Amino acid sequence: MSDDLAANYARAFGRSVGFGERPALLLIDFVQGYFDPVCDLYSGVEDALASALRIRAAARRANVPVIFTNVVYHPMALDGGRFFEKSKPLRYFLKGNPMGAWPEGLAPESDELVVSKQYPSAFFGTSLAATLTAGGIDSVILTGLTTSGCVRATCVDAMSHGFRTSVVAEACGDRHAAPHDANLFDMNAKYADVVHEADVLAFLEARETHAI
Repeated sequence: MSDDLAANYARAFGRSVGFGERPALLLIDFVQGYFDPVCDLYSGVEDALASALRIRAAARRANVPVIFTNVVYHPMALDGGRFFEKSKPLRYFLKGNPMGAWPEGLAPESDELVVSKQYPSAFFGTSLAATLTAGGIDSVILTGLTTSGCVRATCVDAMSHGFRTSVVAEACGDRHAAPHDANLFDMNAKYADVVHEADVLAFLEARETHAI
């Protein structure tokens, strides 16, 4: 990012909205296909998963709800719509395909919600917004894959539904650094606070200490 670009955007954007009082953590679409080199979806995002797992552990210690998302289609893709038509790798998310399973080291606990979706946003066509609102949640912390796809779509919808939104830079990933960095920049300017893992861990640790 050039100094001219940063200065240009700083004239109009750059406010911080903060973490909120009642956050939930979302782990967006961390599924096997992104970690298997033989799969079209492979993105080399092991570091993002490791970051998300550290944040998840801290969230659980702080009694912050943890929510997973995945993409699951009818075996004949009857519910895939134009998204399935456009995006070739979505064939890996037909129900039962091993590329749509959780990768090694990641499995939702019995007290963690899984929201299955058919479109990029975790909010579109799901009960997620109602579930968060009913639980008194006022903010979301986003981790996941990919930064330019489902993370960004979920970020925009989270903000649109009235949730303070934070996106953890190290805990998101994409198949190339350019779309990853560009979308973090754009989300931070207009829709959310893009934060670092250390900031989130400090926030969650403070909640844990306060609860004690």
